[in-house]
Amino acid sequence: MHKGQFVFTQLMRHLPMHTFRRLVAKYDGDRYVKRFGCLDQFLCMAFAQLSGRESLRDIEICLRAHQAKLYHLGIRGHVARSTLADANEQRDWRIYAEFAQGLITTARRLYVNDPLDIELAHTAYALDSTTIELCLSVFPWARAMHPGRGGLKLHTLLDIRGAIPTVISFSESRQHDVHMLDELVPEPGAIYVMDRAYLDFERLYHFHCEGAFFLMRTKKNLRVRRRYSQPVADRRLIGCDQTVVLVRDVVRAKYPCVLRRVRVRDPDSGQSIVLLTNHFALPATTISALYRHRWQIEIFFKWIKQHLHIKAFFGTSLNAVKTQVWIAVAVYVLIAIVRKRLHLKASLYEILQILSVTLFEQTPLECALQQQEPQSSTGDPANQLILFPD
Repeated sequence: MHKGQFVFTQLMRHLPMHTFRRLVAKYDGDRYVKRFGCLDQFLCMAFAQLSGRESLRDIEICLRAHQAKLYHLGIRGHVARSTLADANEQRDWRIYAEFAQGLITTARRLYVNDPLDIELAHTAYALDSTTIELCLSVFPWARAMHPGRGGLKLHTLLDIRGAIPTVISFSESRQHDVHMLDELVPEPGAIYVMDRAYLDFERLYHFHCEGAFFLMRTKKNLRVRRRYSQPVADRRLIGCDQTVVLVRDVVRAKYPCVLRRVRVRDPDSGQSIVLLTNHFALPATTISALYRHRWQIEIFFKWIKQHLHIKAFFGTSLNAVKTQVWIAVAVYVLIAIVRKRLHLKASLYEILQILSVTLFEQTPLECALQQQEPQSSTGDPANQLILFPD
């Protein structure tokens, strides 16, 4: 029940604190800590993400301006720039990684029945990566392919239903995306929607043998032989729907089964792309619509970079960078959980914008986040001052 609590406090009450304490004990996060524990660190970083802080000094100044309220926010330790910097450098990032994974599990249960504009009996995932550019003079460990440029590659497997990230992994920016397929455990019946960077037939055949499906763009130099064609109902959208086999012996040895080749057209521009999949039961129009949902992961990358501040880091070590990214993901998933639990119609972007200016208000959380229509004036017009009488 709301009893004059701050909006920030009410939001943090949706976190499973018993899980957080268990993870802190698992990795000895509070060992030799006297005043500023892992929970204080998480709450300060979460405040920075929600309020749009851009540096450690910015966090320190803003929180010290509300010194009398910090206890009620759950922050028990003394907030100082050096203390927070040391915590980001030294506290094990796996605490926040596993905590975010627990939130992801909760969010997926809440969004499992969300409707899609396509009918799917199984889960569909979008797989892609984005590179966070880093300065090598500040982050010397962030090596890249191009000299003088550094970066960290963020690989993400996104559940299309609800746009919830399910798997997140880090690698050097020079590592090819296809190696991410080695880290995934194929889920039988699930559909993995990918770009052509993941076209590796030996790895894809492993997914096929495990009962998983893949859907991706083909490369222009891929040579296939048509076995037969399926009838197409709408030529404006589907150019062809074919069953094909690979031509080259070396490639066919890696993937000996037949594949489905679908050419999808854009009726407005007239341009087309060729898709490759091992799923033969879905209609071609559903294949086309499903691949369009791959853009949800591009929107996720854009959203998290623009609104959760992972481009300006509060530490220079790999541990500090991973800590900040995982806390940013935890905040993103927490907002998604609150949106579903409170039955809010506002988007995640709108909720974040509201929270950024209401964290220290003592308003019920559902009232602060509820979209309200502006009330029109119903007063008597006769009570209005007449400036220009007839």
